[in-house]
Amino acid sequence: MSNVSQVSGRFITFEGIDGAGKSTHVAALGERFRLAGAEVLHTREPGGTELAEALRELVLHRPMDALTEALLVFAGRRDHLRKVIEPALQAGKTVVCDRFTDASFAYQGAGRGMDLAPLQALETWVQAGREPDLTLWFDVAPAVAAQRRAAVREADRFEQQDLEFFERVRQGYADRAQAAPQRMVRIDAGLSVPEVSAQIVAVLEQRGW
Repeated sequence: MSNVSQVSGRFITFEGIDGAGKSTHVAALGERFRLAGAEVLHTREPGGTELAEALRELVLHRPMDALTEALLVFAGRRDHLRKVIEPALQAGKTVVCDRFTDASFAYQGAGRGMDLAPLQALETWVQAGREPDLTLWFDVAPAVAAQRRAAVREADRFEQQDLEFFERVRQGYADRAQAAPQRMVRIDAGLSVPEVSAQIVAVLEQRGW
């Protein structure tokens, strides 16, 4: 993988529990950068490549333990980084990704109760120093997120988990944000769409973006 110090593009990730409302704002963020003259690539995790999308289907719909989930997700992440994210960043593009490694720590780590040491080892090994330049964490009460999910789609294997699971996932995100406050910014996703958009714009303006 390329030396990250040579990369000129921006890598922005969206995080949050299922139903936090991330997808509503991903396209708008990309359009903001396009209007400023940037070339934007939208992608997601698990997924982003043919291999990673196949692994996504397994993770979302086949029963497995937390370690198996993590191994499959990081395998897909490696392929995603190598084939999509790194080439785009090297070309100077702005990469906007719906979920990345914070989700592994939140879901498999905090949610499933997996020891964080293997996740930390996988993060170091697979990413080779690559981290997002900015992570927008959409924080919302699990009960609110559950109502939103039920209104728009049929639940997958993760979305079928109870509120206690999502409370643990939410805390996992909070722990990651506390550990990396310069990278990871909390967005109050319980507010209206315009209010959430205003928070995102404020974060970008603070960074001169």
